[in-house]
Amino acid sequence: MSDWRSRAARASKRPFARPMGQQPEPAPEHSMDPRSEHRDDDGVHLERSVVDAAVYRDGHRIGGGGSLAEVYRQVPGEPGTMAWIGLYRPAEEQMLEAAERFGLHELAVEDAIVAHQRPKLERYGATLFVVLRAARYLDESEQVDFGEIHLFVGPQFVLTVRHSQSPDLSVVRRRLEDDPELLALGPEAVLYAVLDAVVDGYAPVIAGLQHDIDEIETEVFSGDPKVSRRIYELSREVIEFQRSTRPLLQIMASLEAGFGKYGTDEELQRNLRDVADHATTAAERVDGFRQMLQNILTVNATLVSQAQNEEMKQLAEAGHAQNNEIKKISSWAAILFAPTLIGTVYGMNFENMPELGWVFGYPFAVGLMALVCLGLYLVFKRRDWL
Repeated sequence: MSDWRSRAARASKRPFARPMGQQPEPAPEHSMDPRSEHRDDDGVHLERSVVDAAVYRDGHRIGGGGSLAEVYRQVPGEPGTMAWIGLYRPAEEQMLEAAERFGLHELAVEDAIVAHQRPKLERYGATLFVVLRAARYLDESEQVDFGEIHLFVGPQFVLTVRHSQSPDLSVVRRRLEDDPELLALGPEAVLYAVLDAVVDGYAPVIAGLQHDIDEIETEVFSGDPKVSRRIYELSREVIEFQRSTRPLLQIMASLEAGFGKYGTDEELQRNLRDVADHATTAAERVDGFRQMLQNILTVNATLVSQAQNEEMKQLAEAGHAQNNEIKKISSWAAILFAPTLIGTVYGMNFENMPELGWVFGYPFAVGLMALVCLGLYLVFKRRDWL
């Protein structure tokens, strides 16, 4: 094993010791690696990770057929010839072997092994390392599924590493093989075709998100209580989509800046500019979606606040009406309590009680009741209790 390969292998191991008998903890990059289910007992990735591997000369396929060993034996050296290897969730050993074969930079290889990278374009000598984020809209769940693809583009080779099911690069390969003139332009033509496939895949996603936003607008004004959660979930998808499309503009700008320096074919330049236009349109639409969702969220919060205020107003009106009824009941209870109190006092029939033998005792008691009741009525009436 070479020194470089040894360093790369050691980078994935933890530097500290473990207690005896304890299972080793996975390194952080391995804990992020979704490819463990494809490894055999020896840690070597199954051959099915090789989607396709072939050698092309002047746009025509002349060798390969899925075996890496066969393609490595035919690694091109003459002008007009290139190798195109497509891997799906490859094992670390495969990436290290490819790195040795094609002289890939260890930092780029580490990114390809770990995955979960942001979209970017980096140049290591004569080799381009490009990370792209693909997206597809799932109609069943109304969600956006994001994929990741890494490309190593050298003078006479292209290595594509997929970490998700999308995009399907076999379609891209068939398209190029059906167009030998385009494929004859070399590895940059493959890069263009992959970029074009990724950007074209954004169109159905944009249409699906637009449909979801239209539905949300209807739900907001219909008063659906679950719409807030859906706005939040859709906002997260749009933000993730924005993270996929916005860096793509910088990637296209970097490629365009190198047209003259690296002698890019004029027809390929026009094709790449067309991809850049589509990518700009997609990025602008996604930016607009994020702004729309922010506005919808603001409107929804306003409508919810208005509904809460209306409920509070109704509760206040109900409480006010209830208080008025309580005041009326309390007022009449006080008015009726006065004659009851007077009648109770004069109904005790004690022998030495004043006014029992008085001729005007009865009229006095009745008049006192009437006077107290009238006084209480006037007091409550003035205070709007009655």
